[in-house]
Amino acid sequence: MKLTRVLIALVLFGITFGYVEAAVVVYLRAIMAPLREGLFPDRPSDELFPMLRLEDLRAAGPEAMRIFWTELGRELATMGMLVAAGLAFARNFRQWLAGFLIAFGVWDIFYYVFLKLLIDWPASLWTWDVLFLVPVPWVGPVISPVLVAVAMIAVGVIILWREARQRPIRAGLLHWAAIFGGGVVMVVAFCWDWGNAAAGGMPNPFNWPLYWTGAAIGTAGFLHAVARPAAPQDG
Repeated sequence: MKLTRVLIALVLFGITFGYVEAAVVVYLRAIMAPLREGLFPDRPSDELFPMLRLEDLRAAGPEAMRIFWTELGRELATMGMLVAAGLAFARNFRQWLAGFLIAFGVWDIFYYVFLKLLIDWPASLWTWDVLFLVPVPWVGPVISPVLVAVAMIAVGVIILWREARQRPIRAGLLHWAAIFGGGVVMVVAFCWDWGNAAAGGMPNPFNWPLYWTGAAIGTAGFLHAVARPAAPQDG
């Protein structure tokens, strides 16, 4: 595995995919703008909250619902593309996971970079965003997924660097439980206010204590695995 070539490929994929994702959102906002302006005439045109409710979309007609279901499918397809990016070069699960994390992190960061360049949004890292819609809305200030993205890139690079030096990270069951468990806790933090958001409410304060708890659990599990003696190299 040529580490430099792999990293260049993953970063290039993440940057270009970030532009594609941002472009789709630009189109989507333009399409849905008349509906939002009709329902929320007093809200700034670039605000995402209150969210459009399913009742609002159904009332707008079948085309609005078709766009909604298409958007859900696009989000799932996005995850599939990021998974495929890691699989393209990986020879084992660790390498696949690292590739996925790097591609995801770069994509997420540059998605916001390109949105800022294209439509001057978000206004700041503290602007609230709708991060994901499956299975329920994930919401939070932009800085929260960006911090996750930075951590994902760092973790992915460390894993691949250890793989390239033939000193793979030896994570045990407890390490994986901490890493994925911490991730689940952070997802819960993003989904904490989903009922209010889906009902058309304005965001409540983000659950930072839960977010940082998940981050601490996952980071501790990963760092403890990194500190262990390297695993035998597999094929």
